[in-house]
Amino acid sequence: MFKSSLTHLLRGAAFTLLTAAAVPAMAQDPSLNVGLAAPITSLDPHQDSNSPNNAASRHIFDSLISRGGRAENNPQLAESWQVVDDTHWQFNLRKDVSFHDGSKFDADDVVASLLRARDKPTKAFAAYTRNIANVVAKDPYTIVVETTRPDPLLLNSLSRIRIISSDYANASVADFETGKAAVGTGPFKFAGYTPGDRIELVRNDNYFAKPMPWSKVTLRMVTDDGGRLASLLAGDLDIIENLPAEGVSRVEGNKNLKIIRGISTRLVYLGLDVFRDQTPFAKAKDGSPLAANPFKDERVRRAMLMAINRPAIVDRVMQKNGTVADQFVAEGFFGHSDKVQPVKYDPRKAKELLAEAGYPDGFALTIHGPAGRYVNDSEVLQAVGQMLARIGIETKVEVVPWSVYSPKYAARDYSFFLGAWGVNTGEVSNPALALVAGRDPKKGTGRYNGGGVDVPEINELLAKATSNLNDADREKQLQEVSELTFDHLWILPMHYENAVLGASKKVDFTPRSDKYTMAFEIRPAGNAK
Repeated sequence: MFKSSLTHLLRGAAFTLLTAAAVPAMAQDPSLNVGLAAPITSLDPHQDSNSPNNAASRHIFDSLISRGGRAENNPQLAESWQVVDDTHWQFNLRKDVSFHDGSKFDADDVVASLLRARDKPTKAFAAYTRNIANVVAKDPYTIVVETTRPDPLLLNSLSRIRIISSDYANASVADFETGKAAVGTGPFKFAGYTPGDRIELVRNDNYFAKPMPWSKVTLRMVTDDGGRLASLLAGDLDIIENLPAEGVSRVEGNKNLKIIRGISTRLVYLGLDVFRDQTPFAKAKDGSPLAANPFKDERVRRAMLMAINRPAIVDRVMQKNGTVADQFVAEGFFGHSDKVQPVKYDPRKAKELLAEAGYPDGFALTIHGPAGRYVNDSEVLQAVGQMLARIGIETKVEVVPWSVYSPKYAARDYSFFLGAWGVNTGEVSNPALALVAGRDPKKGTGRYNGGGVDVPEINELLAKATSNLNDADREKQLQEVSELTFDHLWILPMHYENAVLGASKKVDFTPRSDKYTMAFEIRPAGNAK
């Protein structure tokens, strides 16, 4: 609407010049090599919402709002905003921003991006776009977002949605992954992508928020803990995510390396199939079907959590790089409830509860989880399996790559599974809407509710809380959500992960609460050139 026809005509030629110009830029120093612990599954920033994808896309694309490392909202492509009324927000856009191909950023790009994220068939960002009724450009640098109801978390939601050029609103996933449509306004430009291996980036020297210190960045996907550690020790990587516990002493003993630690809000939990009458991976010990799904019985869920020695898992398996969790968020966060009663390790009581529920001899169970997605995920599941075996539940642990696990988990294919959620809003509605709200594609709720939890009281409280602009009332509603979820153990809380990274002493980085590793937040150390 507002872009000149000349700008549109120049985009194709500009992309050719951009990719050609990237070659000499990539040869410049300093460069940065980052070892990611989980794979990126798409460069289309609206195709699939998960932490690796969302962190990677932020290098190339910006958002209206920038979410800080402690979950604070900061201006980005929107320099200011006003609440017009309960369902209308006005955003005033920066006027000094260009895309990587040199074309100017304006309101058309914002309208196209927000509606594309909302209307994509995958509905991957439905949790963030579900309340967006319409987006209108008042003029080239002013937009109005209309919501279906009052939305206290709209700023956070908008921080999740990357702004692309309106010319690529109908681009395919392949267009982004070849680089044709991967033309953003962000701190780095696309230079190459090898699925499952790496993303190559070069510095955007015209970035409005000042150019980054790194002329070239390579985000390498090294999901094997040993391989990631070996690459750090060899000097092939400058910083790695999820430093494995067995590597701590080796990094500490290397004069060129250091450990970077930080607190995260990522909750690791065990999910259970609570919606099917018979669940596929829980059977009698002779292999025959059980008469009923045992996880529908709260006594079984409680027995299983009682059988798991979570402090021992944090201490030994996690090497103290975690904190035992009892609810969505730790004390001090919005929606935490002091009324939730922690479940203590008690295998004797666990056996009694199993017998009371009709399983005095236990049953057989296959536990599913991802390999290399969360800190020591495979080892955690093995420990859980051994502990459940002690109360009569014979377990088999199956771990698969994240790219295989993720769609099956979302499709509710599993009976008992490992999951995690980075609570990037710092409050309860974010994980609750994703993990325990009833699944409703139109409302955008329950997208990652892999166990089929659907409790009317929880759904009703979340509906009220997510349209309540009164913080005091909203916190009470979210505290009730915490109580209903964890008093009845609709999911089994395990621990909050701590962020533990290994790094060269030539770089500095402050871990984020969402555990995103952003190259533009990594800086050369004081003595580095």
